[in-house]
Amino acid sequence: MSEVSAPPKSAASQWTRANPFPAKLRVNRRLSTEESEKDTRHFELDLTNWGLSYEPGDSIAVYASNDPQLVDEIIRALGAKGDEPVPAAKTTKPFREALLRDFSITQPPPKFLKAIVERASAAPMLKELLHPDRKHDLENFLWGSEIIDFLVEHPSAKFAPEEFVGLLTKLQPRLYSVASSLRAFPDQVHFIIDVVRYESNGRQRKGVASTFLAERAENVPVPVYPTTAKHFHMPEDGNTPLIMIGPGTGVAPFRAFLQDRQVLGAKGRNWLFFGAQREACDYAYRDEFHQMKQDGLLTRLDCAFSRDQAHKIYVQHRMLENAAEIWKWIDGDGAQFFVCGDAKRMAKDVDAALRTIVQQQGGKSVEEANEYVEKLKNDKRYKRDVY
Repeated sequence: MSEVSAPPKSAASQWTRANPFPAKLRVNRRLSTEESEKDTRHFELDLTNWGLSYEPGDSIAVYASNDPQLVDEIIRALGAKGDEPVPAAKTTKPFREALLRDFSITQPPPKFLKAIVERASAAPMLKELLHPDRKHDLENFLWGSEIIDFLVEHPSAKFAPEEFVGLLTKLQPRLYSVASSLRAFPDQVHFIIDVVRYESNGRQRKGVASTFLAERAENVPVPVYPTTAKHFHMPEDGNTPLIMIGPGTGVAPFRAFLQDRQVLGAKGRNWLFFGAQREACDYAYRDEFHQMKQDGLLTRLDCAFSRDQAHKIYVQHRMLENAAEIWKWIDGDGAQFFVCGDAKRMAKDVDAALRTIVQQQGGKSVEEANEYVEKLKNDKRYKRDVY
């Protein structure tokens, strides 16, 4: 492996949750085509002069601001002006600015719902659903509903601005997996993000951070700070083979891994499993990955496009098709196995496929296969970043 020095590391980052760095959005490029069901985008933030290092596998936290249109709707629904002083972030701010930057104004928190029940005579059903035993029913009832819906539907529930912000939770930063290597792009960080937009109750809903980056971040600072994911870093030995399972935006860290290995001249083999709905309109970074394959950096590239045929094909199906080779890489060659993306279904299905491969290819019982996989985890050879 050729000697390439790592980017300089500061002893401790001066950029933190309390003191984020004001990055600049330089690139906002759509990766999916207009025919796609998803608006998947590639973002590049300029980090010049931030004097900080992060590793592939880490995340960057983005402090988004809320949609100004939604803020104005809430102010109107409350019969407020927007310039009323309210407590926010350990100081006092005008109501509108506080709603823009300091408070979560989409999902209704329990204390807000309780206040609605207390003031709105037309909400008996909601009162029942707030009982601790009805948590699941409450979740179903609230799906697709936001704070603005309750304010509009229950105009008798009036709140003074200061009282209203007391019913809200703080606006939390959103974490995004880094999709670039500092060695390849020393003053930048790249993200791949699905922009969240959907309709419910006759209203267009928007993901806070994804639409902030996609629609409103061009001429304003993008406050960011790094978060370390030590459990998800590449092996120090550049000769170790990597198997990477990253469907959709879960491919982010693996783009960073591959860039890093390319700059370092690492000799370890790299196998990427990528999945999306349709090859023609959802194949993120197609040209980059094909070039990496052509250059020999990407040893194998297996894709699963779930909607391109009558029966759905996902990354776990591609794994099972290549079971013997995966087993050889893991058991024979000491490969590390990485998974990034959806925790609810994909990560569980991939885990089940891995256990099946270990059982069948290794000639093991179910118990022995489970022990083998747990040992991979303990030895830090099976790493997951799922959400």
